[in-house]
Amino acid sequence: MNARIYTASTGRILRQLRADHRTVAMILLVPALLMTLLYFLYVNVPTPPGQEPLFDRIAVTMLGILPFVVMFLVTSIAMQRERSSGTLERLLTTPMSKLDLLGGYGTAFSLAAAAQAIVACLVTFGLLGLTTSGSVGLVVLIAVLDATLGVALGLLCSAFARTEFQAVQFMPVIVIPQLFLCGLLVPRDQLPQWLEWISNVMPLSYAVEALQQVARYPGSTAVMWRDLGVVAGFAVVALCLAAATLRRRTP
Repeated sequence: MNARIYTASTGRILRQLRADHRTVAMILLVPALLMTLLYFLYVNVPTPPGQEPLFDRIAVTMLGILPFVVMFLVTSIAMQRERSSGTLERLLTTPMSKLDLLGGYGTAFSLAAAAQAIVACLVTFGLLGLTTSGSVGLVVLIAVLDATLGVALGLLCSAFARTEFQAVQFMPVIVIPQLFLCGLLVPRDQLPQWLEWISNVMPLSYAVEALQQVARYPGSTAVMWRDLGVVAGFAVVALCLAAATLRRRTP
């Protein structure tokens, strides 16, 4: 990677993103609005004695899942738009390397993901009254890392798509199975063994486990840091694979 080219690439993508008001609104507002909807869905559900409210149990996990889903969708479509417009092919005829391009995308959208996570957490903890045993800062950190994972996987999947519609088609293949097996619907240790094995190789499972650790314990735990390391490793590997599989010419 060339530091000057990488920085220029990041700046170009940030300027494009700033000019696309609908995408900015989707990144910043959609997770917060969905968390608000979730709050009103559970606000009248009675809480059994000695148990935490159902909203608190689900919301802390959704703070990691929603940024992952939104950033996967936005990034895969944005990269495919560069390809279909011919911009990607023109950029790769310059001294810019694939890692310069994808690193710029990853950095720009990760900054957007950080803003997204902060807005969602401010709304959820500040306005909706979510409480956790652990630090709110750790929840924000995990949410940002989850969103960055979504960015990396979106870039990887966009390398195999030829149209924006094909990019969206990767969502039920890549995202939805992880939602089913991450521990949100059924605890992972209660899954059939073969499904638990599959769950163990899906990065979202570790993100959810890290959030559950924050919800249960007042301080950071070794399991949480291990899970964050796994999620970060998946993001780096996905970004490297995206660079390796990115085509210089559009078929």
